[in-house]
Amino acid sequence: MAEEENVDIEPVPDEDEPTNYRPPPEKTLEEMIAKDTEDESLRKYKETLLGGSVAGAVVIDPGNPSRVLVRKLVLVPEGQPEMYLNLGEDMDKIKDATFTIKEGISYKIRIDFHVQREIVTGLKYVQRTFRKGILVDKMTHMVGSYAPKEAVQSYTTPTEDAPSGLIARGHYTVKSLFTDDDGNQHLKWEWSFNIKKEWE
Repeated sequence: MAEEENVDIEPVPDEDEPTNYRPPPEKTLEEMIAKDTEDESLRKYKETLLGGSVAGAVVIDPGNPSRVLVRKLVLVPEGQPEMYLNLGEDMDKIKDATFTIKEGISYKIRIDFHVQREIVTGLKYVQRTFRKGILVDKMTHMVGSYAPKEAVQSYTTPTEDAPSGLIARGHYTVKSLFTDDDGNQHLKWEWSFNIKKEWE
């Protein structure tokens, strides 16, 4: 008896959708702190955003000028242990790493990162998924705006369902990008996953 195939994987266009959105002009942390100092509620809000202190910028890695240091990509499958990529490793090693997941599972992706030096606005996580060189899925998640903190911060995507069925099984490659409103590419990396009938 033939196995039911309940997914139809079609190529999707690899083009950015046009948008009329224009990001606000970039400001330094000091400029943001100094603005509206007479507004007590706004001042307290800024202090909350900055973890209780508006004095001095947080610097996690003095040798790295980037405002966003992307640390980990974590795959969070429902009912299964988390799997992760250490994004501080060599990019070739990350590219060779492969997750294996069961078809049809529900999962989320979490990105762990540090923000240092300045507030970063409009962070975005962009992911393109390929099968045999053909783009089959593209998603963009608005991560938000974050102030510098010594603690690791994170963003978790909404729940996604892995495709299922005989056609869906196989090897996929993913190109990921962590960027922001100003077009800064904080990290680009490639990784891959296999979809199988059962967990290994």
